[in-house]
Amino acid sequence: MDVTQTSSEGLQREFNITLTAAQIESRVDERIASLATEIKMPGFRPGKVPASVVKTRYGKQVLGEVLQAALDDATRKAIEEHDLRVATNPSLDITDYEEGGDLKATLKMEVMPEIDPIDLSKLTVDRPSVEVSDQEVDEAVETIAKENIPTKPVEKPRAAKSGDTVVIDFVGRIDGEAFEGGSAEGHRLGLGSNTFIPGFEDGLIGAKPGTTVDVPVKFPDEYPAAHLAGKESIFEVTVHELHEPGEMKIDDEFAASLGMDNLDALKAAVREQIGRQHNTAIRTKVKTSVLNALDDEMGEFDVPPTLVAQEYSSICHAMNPHEHKEDDHDHSCDDGMSDDDKAEADSLARRRVRLGMALTEIGRLNNLQVTEEEKNRAIFAEAQRHPGQEQQVLEYFQQNPQAAQNLAGPVFEDKVIDYILEMATVNDNVISVEDLYKADDEEAKPAKKTAKKAAKKAAAKKTATKAAAKKSAAKKKD
Repeated sequence: MDVTQTSSEGLQREFNITLTAAQIESRVDERIASLATEIKMPGFRPGKVPASVVKTRYGKQVLGEVLQAALDDATRKAIEEHDLRVATNPSLDITDYEEGGDLKATLKMEVMPEIDPIDLSKLTVDRPSVEVSDQEVDEAVETIAKENIPTKPVEKPRAAKSGDTVVIDFVGRIDGEAFEGGSAEGHRLGLGSNTFIPGFEDGLIGAKPGTTVDVPVKFPDEYPAAHLAGKESIFEVTVHELHEPGEMKIDDEFAASLGMDNLDALKAAVREQIGRQHNTAIRTKVKTSVLNALDDEMGEFDVPPTLVAQEYSSICHAMNPHEHKEDDHDHSCDDGMSDDDKAEADSLARRRVRLGMALTEIGRLNNLQVTEEEKNRAIFAEAQRHPGQEQQVLEYFQQNPQAAQNLAGPVFEDKVIDYILEMATVNDNVISVEDLYKADDEEAKPAKKTAKKAAKKAAAKKTATKAAAKKSAAKKKD
């Protein structure tokens, strides 16, 4: 087998692979001989099946296996003999082959660039901290209370209004036909809660108990169920009961209704939950500060075009989510984007790839690795994000080593970030909650749209919710 390098331009490497007919035949015969000692066939004693019989029945399959193994060997040979650190998956293209003849193929790959060592002691990083105030806790508890206000039956007959809770039966129809998942009985619905599709709750305002009303609504174009998206429908709704908000006092009795011992215990649980949310946001801020400092300090180096293209596509999808579908191959990922947005996305893609490679290099030079125990912890953490399906998730990762390896990526990145923090100059400072959740420019300057989306997500996490209190209560009961 001959492997010859034909091109070395920038980070791209290209090789010609030649496997002669004689070499292919020798490998096939060797594999057939091995199979003959293992295979069982009617009419022959185990291990005594003639090679010619095995070749007749399994020759095509063996040939395919042999060719794949030979090309894999050629790829390893090219990488090892030229001491390459591969940045992307190598691509193989068989350029000439007919059964019984020589095989010729082209191997292409992109390699890691040479990155000058970075003096991490020269980096200066800002690390914020935030105090969880009593006011923040009280506001969060009030939010929980508002979400748990009890209702009481409306005593004097009247029409439903926003803020009421109705008990209803409903059947949804499209073109006169009921559709799956569009009906329920005895459903409690808060009017103004925006839990149903737009228009449904508004259509019940003014309805009275004991009446049936038709509520015409249109499913949003982006509705998750594709067969309903954008469809006009009519819901036949029967209103059985009407309830209005009662009084909710924030006291020990209210805390007990959430499974807590008393109000102080509820506030302590909420404070802890808010603290965890703040710590997550702080970690994001610190990481951004590290990456900005690293970006300023590291020198120039080439980046693999394939990785940039993949990152660019991901950014375009985030900035322009409704312009195309993932399986739409007829349009570019940046269709509909302005030239400025395209330039912004390209700049961010290159920055992300450069920083990713710099972090990888820092980890390599300082022998930072993800241990098997750390990878297993990441797998178990992922499984816990799917309550009731933990075992299936664990089995998935056991059967898919590459998926498990992908979980190790963020763990490795965190280890490198922590190492940089140990070496860099870190300025600790107390900031306000507002500043903590304020949008940074996306990883320095570019892609402000993406940054704004991230800020909205962070702001949404700012207030502790009923779920947080219930989780704390559940842990306490356990």
